[in-house]
Amino acid sequence: MWIYKKHILFSLLVILLGLLTACSGGAGQTNQADSDMKIYHSDTGDVKVPAHPKRIAVLAASYTGNLLKLGITPIAVNEWPKKNKFYEGKLDRVEVIGNDSLEKLLALNPDLIIAYSNDKNLKKYAEIAPTVAFTYEKHNYLEQHIEIGKLVGKEKEARAWVKEWQEKAEAAKKKVHEAIGDDATVTVLESYGKDVYVYGNNWARGTEVIYQALGLKAPKKVEQDVFGTGYKAISAEVLPQYAGDYLFVGTGYGAADNSFMETEVWKRIPAVQKNHVITFDSNSFNFNDPITLENELDFIVNALTKEKR
Repeated sequence: MWIYKKHILFSLLVILLGLLTACSGGAGQTNQADSDMKIYHSDTGDVKVPAHPKRIAVLAASYTGNLLKLGITPIAVNEWPKKNKFYEGKLDRVEVIGNDSLEKLLALNPDLIIAYSNDKNLKKYAEIAPTVAFTYEKHNYLEQHIEIGKLVGKEKEARAWVKEWQEKAEAAKKKVHEAIGDDATVTVLESYGKDVYVYGNNWARGTEVIYQALGLKAPKKVEQDVFGTGYKAISAEVLPQYAGDYLFVGTGYGAADNSFMETEVWKRIPAVQKNHVITFDSNSFNFNDPITLENELDFIVNALTKEKR
């Protein structure tokens, strides 16, 4: 009898431990069965992630629009995507997570976290949920969308958008080159604080549209000094050396100082004298996801072809 009771107690203990294990997730684990998980080959190594994540926290601002385009609304973002006017109405109920708001992030119970590979909190994020870190410079804007698609189980949809985009961009390219010629040059500028920055061909601010999708040229000085690094801070005095036939100038940052546009050096630049200066909203153009790109393409094509309409 004693042996029988001992056997019953042991069986109950095994069942209880099994239930406790199923109900509790260890650090960085989800409650999903292994059949609902997959291995994603990230920039920083292989990560076990949900095959179809439902509660995604995007702490790398650049990738918010990629998810939105794929029909996924994240549960959390940092402050920057909320300022993008192209996302208007799409993030109203999404929580904002600051750089060190780990307790708030934990309380949201994400099943996937997307971050930059240089984020100082990567290890802490991984204790909350599977974390995939992307290196911004590693993938071009089209590759990045496909990678996001692979991560969230929507690679087919991501590739379909890329194909559609390439067709639309080719038609726009023809239209722009007919309007301003094949040899016209374009420079993208933006001030931040008291510094003036020139941007290369892959650093948002419309550069992917201008230089890649539309195939427009940059001045030699921009190509030599900036394309390799992505951006370069310059003084207002040397602006003429970097100025193309058309100038796109970012505005809207609270701390931006665009007083360089009031200087005699600026006013003597040929593009300025020809009224070939086009201003854009920095807070919105500071992204290169599909939603932003589609809006940028319309804006840029309209701006460059208006004289021919």
